[in-house]
Amino acid sequence: MRTDDDQWGISESVGVTALGVASGRAMETHRADGLVRDPYAEAFVDAAAEEIRLPARPGDVDEDGPDRREQSTYIGVRSRFFDEALTAAAGDGVRQVVLLAAGLDTRAQRLDWPAGTTVYEVDQDGVLTFKDGVLAEQDANDAGGGARRVEVRIDLRHDWPAALRAAGFDPQAPTAWLAEGLLPYLPARAEVDLFDRVTELSAPGSRLAVEHFGDAVHRLGDDDAFASLSRRFGVDVRELFFTDDGPAGRPDAEERLAALGWTVTGATAAELATSYGRALDPDLSALHGAVRLLDAR
Repeated sequence: MRTDDDQWGISESVGVTALGVASGRAMETHRADGLVRDPYAEAFVDAAAEEIRLPARPGDVDEDGPDRREQSTYIGVRSRFFDEALTAAAGDGVRQVVLLAAGLDTRAQRLDWPAGTTVYEVDQDGVLTFKDGVLAEQDANDAGGGARRVEVRIDLRHDWPAALRAAGFDPQAPTAWLAEGLLPYLPARAEVDLFDRVTELSAPGSRLAVEHFGDAVHRLGDDDAFASLSRRFGVDVRELFFTDDGPAGRPDAEERLAALGWTVTGATAAELATSYGRALDPDLSALHGAVRLLDAR
């Protein structure tokens, strides 16, 4: 059960979801038609194998279990979309990137950033400590073209803007923000605050890429296919979502961002999968059709 100030390591609570995403990226990397290539994802999964076992290679998938090769496609779709959003921002001259709840994201290492780019990774201490250890073993900390990686060890329910500024963030410079795999794990109030704070810190020319679940968060709780997938993580992922949004639900992300002055475009995960020439798991197609990936400017 979540609490307002809970903390976690990589093999417990929300930390497990970061491993699950790394598992999906590793599986996608092994595919000939993979939408993303992450040379470090498999190392994260292997490093945590004594505490929690997740597939990282095609041979790791149980024949009688959920087909993680297909379920990893969703991770590939969203990773590809956000890779493109961030590299487009960099191509337009943005040199400051903030990964909110960075988890085991390796974009600082695996994307080819222009010289002078700084990638700020905001997350809890336990997650980033695990991540640093694995990246050091992989000799990956100096990868990523011209990017400089800066960690900001703080919970997003706390005063993360102050911590970000203290780490060197410049609110007068355009920023590319990413909120991937984040919003369902925040209380409703914290989600509203997040968009407000990002807007306040965004100079003209900034971008914001968002994964928004809308009312799909509530539907996930009753979905048998998602429950089966959740059990493979060793923790019921559905119990990690905050559903404190009341009868009116959370504000629609597109409407909220538009009200804050952003110009928002986006598509559902299912639509993006089709555009990339892939198909999402049909057992979860209704849920993927409700999840929208947004690019705001």
